[in-house]
Amino acid sequence: MKKSIPFLVLFLFSILSFDTNNGIAYAHLNDTPPPLEEVYTQIGFTTVHEAVIEFENHFKNDVKLPLKMPSIPFTHMFGRFWEDKEHSINASLEIEFINEKSPINHYKINIRPLENKVVSTNRSHQTVYTLKDGQKAIYIAERHFRFLVFEKDNWQYILGINKELANKVTPKVLVEIAYSID
Repeated sequence: MKKSIPFLVLFLFSILSFDTNNGIAYAHLNDTPPPLEEVYTQIGFTTVHEAVIEFENHFKNDVKLPLKMPSIPFTHMFGRFWEDKEHSINASLEIEFINEKSPINHYKINIRPLENKVVSTNRSHQTVYTLKDGQKAIYIAERHFRFLVFEKDNWQYILGINKELANKVTPKVLVEIAYSID
């Protein structure tokens, strides 16, 4: 009987220790995620105005932004100038429009100099459109995003929208947004 007592204690201890959690993670009711502004600031985003000024100062050239936007609601917009200090070829301006209450409402603009443009070698899921100025725009259907890529005024523009919005923000809408850069 004395030999079974340690076994019984060990057995009860193991049952109690495994039974108390049941695989459920407990959190305090006041555990809230940080505000979007804080999250985006931590990864280098600022206001769109500040990012555009940094971008223009870096390249010593003005950049034009689209005047038109997708007709979906956004709660926040952020900008980031990313300088490629290592290779000097990947510097770009990123502008993100998001909706805090609807994560699929995500639209972004990426602008880079033509000499460092991104070239897509994957020709599948691409459609070519002709803009008013005769330039070609390529609509690319990727896994999570839809993109319209085109060139204007020595810049490459990449307009991107969450794929779940593709029925509302069609290629035609993205082309109209491209037209609004004047």
